Amino acid sequence: MSRGLGRAGAMGALEPEAPGRVATASKGSAAEARAGAGAAPPAAPRQASPWRDLFRFRAGTRPDIEVWVGIVAFVSVIGVWLGVTELDLVQPQFLPSPLAVVRAWAGLFQNDYHLDIGISIGRVWGAFALAAMIAIPLGMLMSSYRAMGAFFEPLIDFIRYLPVPALVPLTLIWFGIDEASKIALLWIGTFFQLVLLIADDARRVPKEFIETGRTLGAGDWALMKDVLFRAMLPSMIDSLRITLGWCWTYLLIAEIVASNSGIGYELWTARRYGKTPEVFAGILTIGIIGLVSDQLIRAGHRRAFRYLG
Repeated sequence: MSRGLGRAGAMGALEPEAPGRVATASKGSAAEARAGAGAAPPAAPRQASPWRDLFRFRAGTRPDIEVWVGIVAFVSVIGVWLGVTELDLVQPQFLPSPLAVVRAWAGLFQNDYHLDIGISIGRVWGAFALAAMIAIPLGMLMSSYRAMGAFFEPLIDFIRYLPVPALVPLTLIWFGIDEASKIALLWIGTFFQLVLLIADDARRVPKEFIETGRTLGAGDWALMKDVLFRAMLPSMIDSLRITLGWCWTYLLIAEIVASNSGIGYELWTARRYGKTPEVFAGILTIGIIGLVSDQLIRAGHRRAFRYLG
């Protein structure tokens, strides 16, 4: 009996499916195929607008767009300035119009103002180069050897808090009224800030870089030259760019002391005679020179260190 049931079950398992069931299955698969063929392809992801990146947190840099935003900022400030002066909200003696400043600027250039600009640029860059030549190696040594840091850092911290104008009498006594006193004031205003920034840049270099160099047999000089200096170079250039701006801020102090040339001298002379447009022209001259030099250094930094993003 059980054998007969087993044979019947086996024969039933081997029977072909009913024609209706097969037809239904084939129709279903054909319908699915047609539906799949008629379906729209998946939509491509939307590309974010480059202008929208300006308002995203820590988005990538877009120099081509950021330039236009900066231009809009300057145009807006000039527009507000022009509106305030045209509506006589402020007396011209205190805030001259942009057109009056441009006319004063043109008058200054007719009196060899370009020579004063060249003299001021030479003084600033001379003092800045001297400060950088001393601050870069000293800052690296202060970050690398505890004895150097412990010896120099308290002295530098003390001096950098001294106001530069308070040192004017000493510089005149020590260096006289020639170019040396002006370079010294600019150097003092730059060096003691820069050396601490350089030391901090060197301390931020990961210790793994130094340990890897030691493992490969590098000595102190090779570590300083080939590992530390190369690793800190991007941040060091930023520190140099910032302190160059500080050097320009001390130009007026340096050039009003026993001077007869330079942007600061012309600005101070205009102040003495109440020529407000000429004062504004001098201030804008320093600002434009500083802005151009800053942007040039930024562009060089982006080109040299593209891997930073």
